[in-house]
Amino acid sequence: MNPSRLVDRVPPTALALVLAICFSLASADSAAEQPNIVIFVADDLGWADVGFHGEEVIETPSLDRLAAEGVQLDRFYTTPICSPTRAALMTGRDPMRLGVAYGVIMPWHTIGIHPDELFLPEAFRRSGYQTAMVGKWHLGHAQETYHPNQRGFEYFYGHLHTEVGYFPPFANQGGRDFQRNGESIDDQGYETFLLGQEGARWIRTRDVSKPFFLYMPFIAPHTPLDAPDDLLAKYADMKDDRKPARSPQTDDSRRIARLMGRAKARPVYAAVVDAMDQAVGTVLAALDDEGVTDDTIVLFFSDNGGAAYALGGADNVPLRGGKGDTFEGGIRVVSVMRWPGRLEAGSVNTSIMSAMDVFPTLASAAEVPIETRFDLNGRDLWPALSSGRREARDETLFFASETPIRGHFNLTAFNDEWKLVQEIDQGLLAADVTTHLFRIGEDPNEHHNLASVHPDIVEKLSEEILEWRNLYPVTGTRSELVPPPGWRAPKDWVGYPVPIEALQDTPAPGMPPSFALPVLDFQHGEAGRLIYDCEPYSLLGGGLCK
Repeated sequence: MNPSRLVDRVPPTALALVLAICFSLASADSAAEQPNIVIFVADDLGWADVGFHGEEVIETPSLDRLAAEGVQLDRFYTTPICSPTRAALMTGRDPMRLGVAYGVIMPWHTIGIHPDELFLPEAFRRSGYQTAMVGKWHLGHAQETYHPNQRGFEYFYGHLHTEVGYFPPFANQGGRDFQRNGESIDDQGYETFLLGQEGARWIRTRDVSKPFFLYMPFIAPHTPLDAPDDLLAKYADMKDDRKPARSPQTDDSRRIARLMGRAKARPVYAAVVDAMDQAVGTVLAALDDEGVTDDTIVLFFSDNGGAAYALGGADNVPLRGGKGDTFEGGIRVVSVMRWPGRLEAGSVNTSIMSAMDVFPTLASAAEVPIETRFDLNGRDLWPALSSGRREARDETLFFASETPIRGHFNLTAFNDEWKLVQEIDQGLLAADVTTHLFRIGEDPNEHHNLASVHPDIVEKLSEEILEWRNLYPVTGTRSELVPPPGWRAPKDWVGYPVPIEALQDTPAPGMPPSFALPVLDFQHGEAGRLIYDCEPYSLLGGGLCK
């Protein structure tokens, strides 16, 4: 009998019921297929400081497990410093457009990421995910609109700032900085272990009927370094036999430390990395115990290259440079992604991937729509990762840093073929530019400067960097190591953000009248943008914003 004739014989009410049940089951199956997401972010981890990159002294069994069970993202790039990477991760957008590129968000800053920008957890929460953040924020704290609980995280346990220390009282600039959803807490213990335990606890107590998104940005192994006594003893005899980083500031800092007779940071750094790996293992064990390992995408990466200077203790060799540099050691970081059964275990993917690509890539893997009025600057690499193929990159990728020395800029523009590095020392009357040009495919460790051989390539990429830098908001972050004269920190940072009910409903317009803004924006030229996300028709030849 023709199956379609059977439908004709079913009463309308029964048919509607059958269709409703089928639709419900299909929707449930679709939801069940959405993967959970766990993102670990280390803070200043060195390229050479994990077992699967050849480290034999520092024990990293949890990270080595992820590499063995997942795919190593061999050319994963971040910005050279902290806040810009986190901004790129959360928005899929270029930190240069966001106003957080040259320096990190300091405690005395009022800047944050524009509330109109769509954050990664917001998109997942809209799609039915439960969301949590456990760790370090560092993306704005001056008003509640910048707070994690207002940016898509239903649950927040951690610190608004960096450098809160590894043991209580977890303070920044003398003010306590440890909270749960806007309430100050007094949890005791080693900070890294507290984060691992809290991440595992949240997984075990979650709503099992929904997929989950968990973001865990560690403070480790950021300075000032400290660790439990047993781990300090474990690495007490570790030698600091790191080779030169081939970066003047980094190598000079090591020489000065030796002349001053300072204790070597390498052994303490090793203890801090070991502890972080243990915390990662605590969360991985929770996934195992809950039976959701195969249903969970786990991504791990460092927010920038290792802090290879004297106090940092990290090692990026054979890569050149470290944190703050735009040489490979400052921006090419340790990264792995695991999704059992969907990503080839023990594989290596050499596609250029950046922190901006994480949002569109994970959204693609989880079939989560991205609904935002801004254009994402990241690209969806899920098809390449899931198929194990290499994705070419013709478009130019840019990174910048002015940290730690104000007026000293480290810049880069690169793709699959060429990489330009500029070191700019900007004085009051002039600027000195040192230029490096590399073919990373042939010279991954940046030994051979080809700038004099290919001046046409240098000129082209230099012009692209100039146009890119012109996108920066005039009030964007800069390198500021000290606060404004007389500024005072709060006693407890939990009460510092201005509450939403005390704020006006819309962003402040600024001082100029609205009709004058386009012209004034144009007149600012290389000084940056007055209009948010403004992209002139021709930055070099003139023209107003699009």
